[in-house]
Amino acid sequence: MAFSRTAALGYLRRAHDQNRLAHAYLISGPPGSGKQMLAAELSSLVNGTNVNDVFSAKAREIFVARPESRSRRIVIEQIRDLEHALQMRASNGRRKVVIISDADRLQPQAANAFLKTLEEPPKDSLLLLLSALPEALPETILSRCIAIPLAPHHQRQSNSAEEEELVKLLQQSARVQNWNIEYAYRFAQEFQRLLRAIREQTKRETDEALKKEQVRYRDATDGIWLEEREQYYKALTESLYLQRRAGLIETLFAWWSDVLRSSNNVERRNLPSARKETGQLASRFTAAEILQRIRCLEKLRDHLGRNTQEALAIEVAFLAIFATSKNAAGNDLI
Repeated sequence: MAFSRTAALGYLRRAHDQNRLAHAYLISGPPGSGKQMLAAELSSLVNGTNVNDVFSAKAREIFVARPESRSRRIVIEQIRDLEHALQMRASNGRRKVVIISDADRLQPQAANAFLKTLEEPPKDSLLLLLSALPEALPETILSRCIAIPLAPHHQRQSNSAEEEELVKLLQQSARVQNWNIEYAYRFAQEFQRLLRAIREQTKRETDEALKKEQVRYRDATDGIWLEEREQYYKALTESLYLQRRAGLIETLFAWWSDVLRSSNNVERRNLPSARKETGQLASRFTAAEILQRIRCLEKLRDHLGRNTQEALAIEVAFLAIFATSKNAAGNDLI
């Protein structure tokens, strides 16, 4: 259940806006996944420091620990310095932020010392651990941090089963000669069926992850931890659902962008396997009509981002997109 950096920041921003940000996060992922950038963006969000200054000497109330000893480990003296800094009062309502880069390089004594800070975090503090090898951290530390795993930035994750099924539905739509209101509603229902499947699968995955944590950390935590974890997985379920829903919307964008490219005789395709079908649609619509449909998708994305009732927004958008009326695609979403 790895996040893209953008999706992870969206999840954390929503938690911040709802005043539900946890006190400690473990941001993990391979080199190049954006761990430091996400830490800088989150620090900027809660502290007000410019993103580019978070890891510099200009940062205020942001404290960074890295492996610096001859053995390339984070030593207990560095943790003591962080603890002392956290006891100082933050200025101008800023939140104090600790960032531990390469947290898996904590010496055992340093890890034990930092565990006390995790158990009793100072007021108005945020603790961020970054690691490419989180498995090397003690379970007592892992259990007290909310995990934010990041996917490799340089690799585009393969299309989900739902995205592939949506492309097949779109290919079928290109072979339907007469789009009408009934067809538009039918397509909207198929799209919502895919969304239900995503929500159910996401719920199963997060429920299973919570059960595994309950077994793994049962003897290392107290009852408060379980309540916090249940709230975390509830929020995570919704965040992952929104991330995967956005993937379906982007597939629609990719489809209609390919139709527009075909209309303009541009060779590049986002969905090369559907080149024939997008070409068929390009012959049925003018460039202006294709652009109108892309604008409808932009409105749909905007309305979903503002929490417009999902089913209604989708039905209105698809009525505008999958209808033969020349003016249908120009209708505004409600």
